[in-house]
Amino acid sequence: MSILIKRMETEDEIRGKAFVAWRAWQEAYPGLVSQEYLDRSTLEKCEEVAFRLTEGFFVAKDCGRGDRGEEAPDTGEVFALYVLSEYYGKGVGRLLMDAALDELKSYPKVCLWTLKENRRAIRFYEKCGFRATGEEMFSPRLEATEIRMVLEI
Repeated sequence: MSILIKRMETEDEIRGKAFVAWRAWQEAYPGLVSQEYLDRSTLEKCEEVAFRLTEGFFVAKDCGRGDRGEEAPDTGEVFALYVLSEYYGKGVGRLLMDAALDELKSYPKVCLWTLKENRRAIRFYEKCGFRATGEEMFSPRLEATEIRMVLEI
């Protein structure tokens, strides 16, 4: 497996990012957020968002297959990190996280929010050095609770 991490630049990469975000939610979040929310989430909606938000994203390309308004000015944020289930445990998530942290290296702290019940993600973020802060927020849109995690660089 040969994975290339690069800045998202082309329309195909934007569409690819939208697909991965959509499919990753369908694979990873059943039972963690409301099924109604997942059912309303379509590939088309993900593409609309992806084409509106194009700056500062990295993509992981398998070469073998062809900010929430953070209140702390000294804190960078990893807003989303999605990996398809077929790539779980293969280092793709770590490569994406490393690229994001390199991009955010000017910040003394980096934060992220993750679903409180997403044990797989929490274990991954802990392996990357993030620690839960104890802060929680309920998302009415997702009908689920998120927790804040921080990495002190």
